[in-house]
Amino acid sequence: MAKILVVDDEKSIRTLVSKIVSKDGHEVLEAENGVHACEYFQNENIDLIITDLVMPEQNGIEMILELKKTHPDVKVIAISGDSGFSGQIDLLSMAKLLGAKHIIKKPFTVDQIREAVDDVLEN
Repeated sequence: MAKILVVDDEKSIRTLVSKIVSKDGHEVLEAENGVHACEYFQNENIDLIITDLVMPEQNGIEMILELKKTHPDVKVIAISGDSGFSGQIDLLSMAKLLGAKHIIKKPFTVDQIREAVDDVLEN
């Protein structure tokens, strides 16, 4: 099974997503922002990142940009409940343009997470 890094500043969301993917047999690591996620990514053999986009210190967009510089094939699923900064920027669309394999709007279902993870890991 895969090693998946779940990144979200909300502990309840991190825990929920972690439980979903760990029940499917995946190993899960958690980070509360993009800075910690990048540190994990450099030190662990991560197969997939599931990340929120709006976070303190380093948001998901900045994290994706940083990781793509050195690991252009990094697999990302982006999740967000926020439509953007003051509604001016659609962060999920931006994440897709930057290479996120799937985008999921909060609130999400268990099936949405499972289907996205299965699809990304199979391709």
